[in-house]
Amino acid sequence: MAHVSIIGTGNMGEAVAGLVTKGGNTVELFNSSDAGKRVTGDIVVLAVPYPAVSDVIAERGEQLAGKIVVDLTNPLNFETFDELVVPADSSAAAEIAAALPASRVLKAFNTNFAGSLVSGTVDGQPTTVLVAGDDAEAKALLSGVVSAAGLRAIDAGGLTRARELEAVGFLQLALAVTEKISWTGGFAVVS
Repeated sequence: MAHVSIIGTGNMGEAVAGLVTKGGNTVELFNSSDAGKRVTGDIVVLAVPYPAVSDVIAERGEQLAGKIVVDLTNPLNFETFDELVVPADSSAAAEIAAALPASRVLKAFNTNFAGSLVSGTVDGQPTTVLVAGDDAEAKALLSGVVSAAGLRAIDAGGLTRARELEAVGFLQLALAVTEKISWTGGFAVVS
């Protein structure tokens, strides 16, 4: 059984918390008023908007050492919704990994909407969570949490794949904002 700390109590934080507990794992949620509360999870999910990540790292960086840190952010220009704000040869996850060298950073959940995590399906198919990272043990633990909740987890490769996952997340968000797809839908992987 895994113990998961989720920093962020918005739609995605609540959705990830639901799937964690659905699979029989334990969860603790942190919001902005929990600054003095210590993170105790083996897995820590950063369920905050990308611009807030630097503040979380500044406040909790030492608490994240030795932990699996899951980045679910999409580093969008939220004013225009027309670009990613990280260099083309990098990713938000790579920036987080550089800032947290003692943590095992994964990219996951950024290609999912909260609705598809809660329902567990996308158009009748099990919701698929793509997981990228360089630590096989960390990916296996997170994939086990996802699978225990009845969703599919697919290993998307090393952390360098995070930039492609962020591009997919960006596309999906742009389509939803322009009402071309539903906020309860998303991309499904069928094999």
